[in-house]
Amino acid sequence: MKAAVLREVNKPLEIEDVQCADPGPREVLIRTVAAGVCHSDLHFQNGSYPYPTPAVLGHESAGVVEAVGSMVTYVKPGDHVITCLSAFCGHCEYCLTGHMSLCQEPELQRSQDQPPRLSSGDEAIWQFLNLSSFAEYMLVHEHAIAKIRDDMPLDRAALIGCGVTTGVGAVIHTAGVEPGTTVAVIGCGGVGLSAINGAAIAGAGRIIAIDVLDSKLELAQKFGATDVINAGKVNPIEAVRELTGGGVHYSFEAIGLKQTAEQAFKMIGRGGTATIIGMIPVGTHIELHGPEFLLERKLQGSNMGSNRFRVDMPRFVDFYLQGKLHLDDMISGRIKLEDVNDALAALETGEVARNVIMFE
Repeated sequence: MKAAVLREVNKPLEIEDVQCADPGPREVLIRTVAAGVCHSDLHFQNGSYPYPTPAVLGHESAGVVEAVGSMVTYVKPGDHVITCLSAFCGHCEYCLTGHMSLCQEPELQRSQDQPPRLSSGDEAIWQFLNLSSFAEYMLVHEHAIAKIRDDMPLDRAALIGCGVTTGVGAVIHTAGVEPGTTVAVIGCGGVGLSAINGAAIAGAGRIIAIDVLDSKLELAQKFGATDVINAGKVNPIEAVRELTGGGVHYSFEAIGLKQTAEQAFKMIGRGGTATIIGMIPVGTHIELHGPEFLLERKLQGSNMGSNRFRVDMPRFVDFYLQGKLHLDDMISGRIKLEDVNDALAALETGEVARNVIMFE
């Protein structure tokens, strides 16, 4: 099969022929139909988050089941599925207490004494985040997929695999935004737009979108933003405080930078909560003014929207088909696998929400 392989950090991905193993007892072989090019892929491609190489990147995807292992009962060939990088074991402390997105049990991967899921001749290829969706096929553990209804377009479904689940989940699950409250979202890429959309679904009374590109702020209004702030023209902290009379109840940072993480905390009001969604580079430290915590301001992180993805993703599909999730507007372009490096480069400029690789 064709796959986009990362062989060296900060180098273009190489389109190669890669072998995919047969499904083991609890594994599922998926024909990839669509894969979003996410900013997280860029973080690993440029070395912000170290990862072993060679590896096939990609993690935001949807496809059709081709074959299943002998012990798999959840899906059958022909089923439509969304993948999720936060695969769950089902029996660790995190899974049993409802925090499946924090599960990191190694049993979801093949052991070292087993043949690798991906290879090139005699060379083992690392599987990226249990998925590796920049490839024509994916071989994954059955606990890395969610079955969905067949009438959901798979290019839109792929977005639910990461960006939508991360953004909407951070609002609904991690922060627990309440109806009528005020929300600010920093960064209007795929995850930020999803957080804005999630805040609208949650019934937030005022949703403030913050970015430095007017085109993305205009797009944010389609997703539910009631106010927009261009942080390249005004101080976003002062602007938010002025709009809300002292700060928002909830803020969300969806870029992954020290400066914007600190801004997210500074723009919440007394008793407010700032949630960091963006992947802040390894080695970065956030600086905050200690006395502000006496005002019961909170700073927290969110991993993949604190999801319960087998429950959440089918619901998000229903939201889209009911007109509540605006996934059509999130897709900037549909591309071929060979265009993946151009799509990664476009993420550097911040001008796109999502390019989606189509495999058929």
